[in-house]
Amino acid sequence: MPHRVLVAEDQADIRELIVMNLQAAGHDVHAVADGAEALAAEAARPSDVLVLDLMMPLLDGLEVCKSLRAQGRHVPILMLTAKSTELDRVLGLELGADDYLTKPFSMAELLARVKALLRRAELQRAAPQGSPAVVIRNGDIEILPARREVRIGGRALEFTALEFELLLHFAKHPGRVFSRGQLLDAVWGYHHEGYEHTVTTHINRLRAKVEADPMAPRVILTVRGAGYKMRDS
Repeated sequence: MPHRVLVAEDQADIRELIVMNLQAAGHDVHAVADGAEALAAEAARPSDVLVLDLMMPLLDGLEVCKSLRAQGRHVPILMLTAKSTELDRVLGLELGADDYLTKPFSMAELLARVKALLRRAELQRAAPQGSPAVVIRNGDIEILPARREVRIGGRALEFTALEFELLLHFAKHPGRVFSRGQLLDAVWGYHHEGYEHTVTTHINRLRAKVEADPMAPRVILTVRGAGYKMRDS
């Protein structure tokens, strides 16, 4: 069955171009022009992935994303934004977006991002859950992969899907150094030049949650000129 993609974009020419390319790629596409329509469409028929513009009338993309996550809807969300500041990216990721593209973007890149989000969602559903008792430990960090839970010092913390996958990837390879490109390939499922800052944003967000002092990290370490690694405890 084709994957269902909901496109929420208020600019008609961009919306039509996205729809045309997604349909040509074999997806079942439904398109709306504002955030309120996006929430109504999701309530009527849930999607497999949502392509969501940041700036829209009635409800903007951030409000739509926040509302869906508050409802417990974990549909993968690709945020489209005409803004490129770090604050805009962090806001979108903070509210639960899985990835973002800054306008202008190529349709080939958008299709690659959608494909990567769908592939990761399918892998998560298909992955053997194993025993709920299996725990990966690193210092006072405990990761329960089957339950997708993280505890630090015995206290449960909330992580977005990508934050969890990134932390789990590090925890499975303690002490190993990964470049930002390698992390894009392994966790995001794509590697496009110029988007390594996506990794940097998520590293900063991980540190804010797992480090006692994010400005002096001792868990997720920077290896100058090489990338990042998790301490080998």
